[in-house]
Formats: sequence, C-alpha cells, structure tokens
Amino acid sequence: DWSSDVCSSDLDPTVATLVGKVLVGGNFSRVHGVGVNSLARLNTDGTVDLSFASGTGPDGAVTALAVQNDGRVVIGGFFRYVRGVARGGLARLNIDGSLDLGFDPGFGADNPVLALALQADGRAVVGGGFNTINSTALNFIGRLNLDGTVDATFNPGPGANDVVRAVAVQADGRILIGGDFTTVGGVARG
Repeated sequence: DWSSDVCSSDLDPTVATLVGKVLVGGNFSRVHGVGVNSLARLNTDGTVDLSFASGTGPDGAVTALAVQNDGRVVIGGFFRYVRGVARGGLARLNIDGSLDLGFDPGFGADNPVLALALQADGRAVVGGGFNTINSTALNFIGRLNLDGTVDATFNPGPGANDVVRAVAVQADGRILIGGDFTTVGGVARG
C-alpha cells in the first residue's frame, strides 16, 4: 500500500538543475498548459522543454531525482510504471526523457522512494518508505548499482526503523540520512 507510510502532504516538488535547464518532479499533470506526468524539464525562461519526452512519463508522483554526470536522470517516487514499463518507484531516464532500459530495478521498491543521492561512482543511495527493493530486504535505505540492481555490498544491517526522507553523500563518501526513524542499525539515532 503506497499510502500507508507517507501521506499526500509529503509530495512536495523536487527539483534538479542541468546546464540551462531545470527538472521538476512532483504530483502534477500539466505545466504552463503542457501535458506532463509528474516530471517536466523547463528552459531558463520557465517554459516547458518540449524536447524532453515526458508526456507519458511516470504514472504517479516523482518525489526524488538526481542528474548523473552524463545527463541521465534517476527518479524515485510513488509510481509503478514509466512509459508503460514496470519500474516500482525507481527508474532512470535518458537525456531526452526516454526510459533507460539499461537501468532495471526488477520489481522495484515495495513502497515509495522519497530520497536519493548519487555517489561519485554513479551508484544511487535511496531512502523512503520501503522494506524491500526487488525482493531484497532493505529497511528504508538501500543502494543501487549502475544497472539498477540492488548493491549487495551495501549492508545497513537492520537499517532504519522508520521512513528515510533525505539522503546525502558527503565528499568523503559517507552517507547522511534524515527521516522519521529513531534507530539505525539498532543504534539510537533520532
């Protein structure tokens, strides 16, 4: 149940910048009269970038996004499908907005992805209301390889005990998380 852990008030827009462009994710179907599904790329003047094919994008809200060094965009959220392809709250889009089929999270997350951050090596650290990603037990925090598969070398132990709403990667590679949890890995961390 995608709404059990996170309520609709948690659907604040998420934004990322590209050179001369801005990506906007959220829970919307139109921007400036142009039909889009929860994701749009805007030009510097605020108009919708029509070269970014987003009209039949995610079927639910986009609550997290990050731009890779090569311009591809990793997105997370409340969606189950992107362009008609099952993606379970995790997907990567090519520079033109088309679905990157080389990034396949399998069944995806069992509940929404609310936060993500990219490491220097391109792997994505994800947080949210999920307990599994592609049937792998990951309590509210996990890491994906470049191809979207779960990174089995990332071992947060029992993980967080509640929703992770923010993820950041420090310059030294250490990962910071924030959210509704009171313990992480069995250690008190409010």
